[in-house]
Amino acid sequence: MRYAYAITSALLLGGATATLALQPSVAQQAQNEPGAIQASVPRSGAPMSFADMVAKLQPAVVNISTKQTIVQRQQNPLAGTPFGDLFGGMGMGGQGAPVKREGASLGSGFLISPDGYVVTNNHVIAPGAQGATVNSITVTLNNNKEYTARVIGKDQDSDLALLKIDATNLPYVKWGDSSKARVGDWVLAIGEPFGLGGTVTAGIISAINRVTGQGGAYDRFIQTDASINQGNSGGPMFDLNGNVIGVNSQIFSQSGGNIGIGFAIPAATAKPIIETFMKGGKITRGYIGVTIGGAVDDDAAAALGIPKGQGELIAGVEPTGPSAKAGLRSGDVVTRINGQDVNPNQTLTYLVSNLQPGTTARFDILRGGKPMTINIAVATRPSNEQLQARANGGEDSGGFGPNGGQGDDDGSDDGTTQGTTAPLGLNVQPLTPGIARAIGVDPTVQGVVIATVDASSDAAGKLKRGDVIQGINGNPVRTAADVARIVAQAKAAGRPQVLLLVQRGRGAPGFIPLKVK
Repeated sequence: MRYAYAITSALLLGGATATLALQPSVAQQAQNEPGAIQASVPRSGAPMSFADMVAKLQPAVVNISTKQTIVQRQQNPLAGTPFGDLFGGMGMGGQGAPVKREGASLGSGFLISPDGYVVTNNHVIAPGAQGATVNSITVTLNNNKEYTARVIGKDQDSDLALLKIDATNLPYVKWGDSSKARVGDWVLAIGEPFGLGGTVTAGIISAINRVTGQGGAYDRFIQTDASINQGNSGGPMFDLNGNVIGVNSQIFSQSGGNIGIGFAIPAATAKPIIETFMKGGKITRGYIGVTIGGAVDDDAAAALGIPKGQGELIAGVEPTGPSAKAGLRSGDVVTRINGQDVNPNQTLTYLVSNLQPGTTARFDILRGGKPMTINIAVATRPSNEQLQARANGGEDSGGFGPNGGQGDDDGSDDGTTQGTTAPLGLNVQPLTPGIARAIGVDPTVQGVVIATVDASSDAAGKLKRGDVIQGINGNPVRTAADVARIVAQAKAAGRPQVLLLVQRGRGAPGFIPLKVK
């Protein structure tokens, strides 16, 4: 199962209110007891036909297409052999001259003003492949008139974009109030699925404020069973008053086709962003400089002795970021931000992203099981490109020791001794600069490095030689004695397992639960 953008992208070689009756002397009725639900049609009235409504709305819905150039390098299957230079003139490096191909994408959008402002999804107008460049964007109206569009604003995180075409007296639609939408309300979706002409589908709202688990500031969607397919992206979702209450964005499907689970960005989210674009502004979001280790699941809760589902773990803290300056540490559990609970339906990334940069936010945390409060000065979130560059500062080693191609050690004698932590089935030693270089770990990382793993322990299959344990149950470790002491404390508290913060190569740190013998 996967979430898929509802966009067609092809690389071309050539181109009713329920009423509950409660009375002191009368037993409670079932929600669907005869007479408890009004016999009238649903709120706003479901018409015998949507035709009149569609006739008014469809002219404001447009097709959006792009032309793209994709640059790819040819691969030489004989690279590294004496015949490498004979394959199409390629060199020994395995790559030949770049090959250019034409690409295209199709999606939907809608006019929000008579002078040509068009709303769509960012992914509709974004490059469709690595090495692709968007050369032009064309907007085609319902009457088949075509216009070249320019981008006024776009935002990858919200997946929204605003285009402009040079025309006047155009049909357009207005935003509605998505906060008044209810599960069970009728909706219409109009778009360009599979590159066909304007297509209309009807359904109901299946859920509101749906969290898909993608994280970020905008992981709140209207879910509908109105058919949404590839190419519907960027098209409008209308209520029965003809107002836009959502921007169709994604589908949940095994095959990429509609299975009755589609998602739209609520108008309450989209409208302020689009208005910011129209004013020439930029979208800013909160940032505190941490790596999140995930929600407190059963294993983490058992290790830390706290209720499951309460908060999220902090796996890493940027040394010079806002969180480090405020005193947040790896292994801390953030439970609330400005009084709002952190839980699966209100994630840490969602709450932080929606903080106003330049403000100070209160974070309620658990450290070693004890509640604390810290205040963090919220910074402005860097661009996705900047964050990606930071994440790619080094490559994950992909394995350690003889089986991982990293070598057993760096050939030096650092004078350290190994220590056995029998309750975990691990043999560890302090992480030195020499060992850090040998196993490909950033020199700023501190902890103990695993030398051997007992094949009969719970650690087998979870950890390997060369992994670095930075902390256990939120406590930093620097020696084998630290590990033994913290594990002993967990056993004394009756906890069946401990939670290790582990660094592998230059990848992001993660939490690993281990049973205590």
